[in-house]
Amino acid sequence: MKHSPRLWTVLSCSLLVASLGAGATACGSGDKNPLSARPYDAGDQVAFNQSAGKRPVNPDRPLEITAKSGGGRITDVLAVDTHGRRLAGELSAKGDRWHSTTPMASGVRYTVTVSTEDERGAPGQRTLTFDTTPSKGILKVEFGPDEGKYGVGQPITAELSEPVKDKAARGIVERGLVVDAPPGVEGAWHWVDDKNLHYRPKDYWPAHSAVSVRSNLEGVRITDELHGAVAKPLKLEIGDRVEVTTDASSHYLTFKRNGEVINTIPVTTGKPGFSTRNGIKVVLGKQYFVQMRGDTVGIGGSEYYNLPVYYATRVTWSGEYVHAAPWSVGSQGYENVSHGCTGMSTGNAAWFYENITEGDIVQVVNSIGDDMDVFGNGFGDWNMDWKDWRQGSALLKGTQDGRSPVDQARLRPTV
Repeated sequence: MKHSPRLWTVLSCSLLVASLGAGATACGSGDKNPLSARPYDAGDQVAFNQSAGKRPVNPDRPLEITAKSGGGRITDVLAVDTHGRRLAGELSAKGDRWHSTTPMASGVRYTVTVSTEDERGAPGQRTLTFDTTPSKGILKVEFGPDEGKYGVGQPITAELSEPVKDKAARGIVERGLVVDAPPGVEGAWHWVDDKNLHYRPKDYWPAHSAVSVRSNLEGVRITDELHGAVAKPLKLEIGDRVEVTTDASSHYLTFKRNGEVINTIPVTTGKPGFSTRNGIKVVLGKQYFVQMRGDTVGIGGSEYYNLPVYYATRVTWSGEYVHAAPWSVGSQGYENVSHGCTGMSTGNAAWFYENITEGDIVQVVNSIGDDMDVFGNGFGDWNMDWKDWRQGSALLKGTQDGRSPVDQARLRPTV
């Protein structure tokens, strides 16, 4: 008799389990779980403030979706344009309203998928497709340089068809100009003026890497009168790390490839009054033959010259070259006698010409001349320190080095 209570407990539990099992079997043979059903058509459950594709809609008007009275609630909204860009929005706590929080793009098609549930929790879905009206004011972007292989110093350029002055509008443009570079490469756009931007990494591009740039601005509202247009993407192949240093005081040029000195060449640079510019320059191009005349760069009188020049590597738009100068071989390695160019023997110039490429670095040190301009006379971008370069970005100005606005927006754990 002492064991009767325990026996009763076991029997009761057994009966309870059996009862639950019977109940589960009975439920399983009846109605299906509403959550397991395919989404029903929620067309009568939600309302849009934009038309369903009969005519293009105004992209400046926010998209709004509401749940009709007694029709359940909205659980999610996915609005994507033809370029795969998602339209940001906000859903109310009750699920009775969703509205976009950023402007729609112009001249594109949107596909909007609305997920809902009824009072029983059954899922519903409604899809709407519509076009947005194109903008009258179009901002075109042209990237540079031409597609091809370049040295590690080559900046990327973006030329705009219309001036952009407002800081907020410049930020929109920068976000839409996407540079894909090797992992860990930090870079930034710098506004040269209202219509031109340059992009460079903090340090030179990694050798033997690939860099590409594309625009996500098509249809994006930049200002009230201006929307972005489609732009041709650009891909660059980066070659060896070639760094040339010309010492105007020792009259020698040192050629390094991937950190190794492979040639040292006696040269002559600009004489007093025509001294070669100090600083880092980027090779702009090469010409086997150039007829050089003094009057094209404002040099006349007793200093005028008119010479056939071979193996000419250009480093400034104002006419500074590294080239063959057989007439000054006796001065090369000893004194500076040119009008600003770096001259060397024909044999050395031919070797230099064959081993240098557009985008390579050519630096002049210890000259008594002026410093290389950062902009306007070629690519002097590397003569601006990184801190100042970042200040030319509408997105990075005033932020800490190494941190982008996207990084700052992410939540971080507090200690």
